Amino acid sequence: MHGNALLALAAAALWGGGDFSGGMGVKHAGGTMGAALRVILFSHAVSLGILLVAAWWQGDAFPHGAPLAWGLVAGATAGIALACFYVALSRGAMGASAALSGLLAAAIPAGVSAGAEGSPGLLRLVGFLVAGLAIWLIAAGPNPEAKPADRGTFWLAVVGGVGFGVYFVALKFAGSAGVIWPLATARMGSLAFCSLLVGGLSLKANVGGANFRLTRMVVAWAMGAVLLDTSGNLLFIAATRAGRLDVAAVLASLYPASTILLAAWMLHERPTRRQGFGMAVAAAAVVMISYEF
Repeated sequence: MHGNALLALAAAALWGGGDFSGGMGVKHAGGTMGAALRVILFSHAVSLGILLVAAWWQGDAFPHGAPLAWGLVAGATAGIALACFYVALSRGAMGASAALSGLLAAAIPAGVSAGAEGSPGLLRLVGFLVAGLAIWLIAAGPNPEAKPADRGTFWLAVVGGVGFGVYFVALKFAGSAGVIWPLATARMGSLAFCSLLVGGLSLKANVGGANFRLTRMVVAWAMGAVLLDTSGNLLFIAATRAGRLDVAAVLASLYPASTILLAAWMLHERPTRRQGFGMAVAAAAVVMISYEF
């Protein structure tokens, strides 16, 4: 198996855990858009501090030009995508939200990669389609203990998925500056963008910002998201530097599997036979995508 495939799968496992932690943090903080933005601000500020120390320790130079611009674009799209996705997760129906966002997050960079890097080959193309099926089977299977997704939750997941797809592409182009600085500049972009959104929400009444509750439980979930999400992002950037963007993005988009497994373990949303079958389909997709000719 190629190195970028292994890195992408590791990123998927960590991202799934990070999304679960972030969604639970938003739920305990009030479950509103204002709460989601504040949880993101807190977690990304902590993440940025860690990344700046790491960059200073390694002596990496601050990026300029296109890599800096792409990093900031990645951060802005990640900010709104995470806010929408966390609110969707906090409303229940974690499976449907994770499935829809995962499919869109995989499709956008796969299309960009095909145009920029050429066709990945027939076997990998089939593998991408099988991976999309696996994401849906794993994350959107019927679960009588989970809440159904309403129209608002559906569109939040759509915006989150599109944002994640753009984020993947932007990180790829920012990756020429190394591994740490692309994510650090992305955190700068997300902090700036989310701060503006929080300021706008604060000017309106009854939007939900006043219901934000920064409890110990919220901080604990947010710190879990910091650890898992930051590690997953660094692995994803390394994966895009080691190989094709479409391979890295599609495999990393299998993150709903770990989100659902955590929901099953901690929220007692028991996986169904359909989700179990989806795990087997995902394994087949991994073999097809990572096969070396």
